[in-house]
Amino acid sequence: MSSYTLEPVGFIRSTVKGREDAPRQGPEGAPDAWLEIEPQFAEALLGMEVGHELIIITWLHQARRDVLKGHPRSDESRPLTGVFYTRSPARPNPLGLHPVTVREIDGTRVKIGPIEVFDGTPVVVRLYACRRMIGIDLL
Repeated sequence: MSSYTLEPVGFIRSTVKGREDAPRQGPEGAPDAWLEIEPQFAEALLGMEVGHELIIITWLHQARRDVLKGHPRSDESRPLTGVFYTRSPARPNPLGLHPVTVREIDGTRVKIGPIEVFDGTPVVVRLYACRRMIGIDLL
């Protein structure tokens, strides 16, 4: 199997420090956080404005990679399901997908939210998207 390298474009700075602080999903009480873009990618922020809706793709660096199945939401009354059909962060390639809104922009720091990832989570891609998550509008 081939291996690939992802270079983070930035990192999340959040009050969420670990699992005990994190809601299961952003809409379930997640805080706003700062996306700190690495300086060499600063020009990629051109055109971004407060109120824009984004999809942030993160590398869930603390997630387990050896889990292939589990009970959705850790609820054992639900059927055992393969991780490719769940929203579990535990998976062979732990990419997180987070719809957020831009709240504030300060140089290469972008306040976004809500987002449920841990402080220090690498951001690998950021895409513009409209509010309609069905039929995603990409620029």
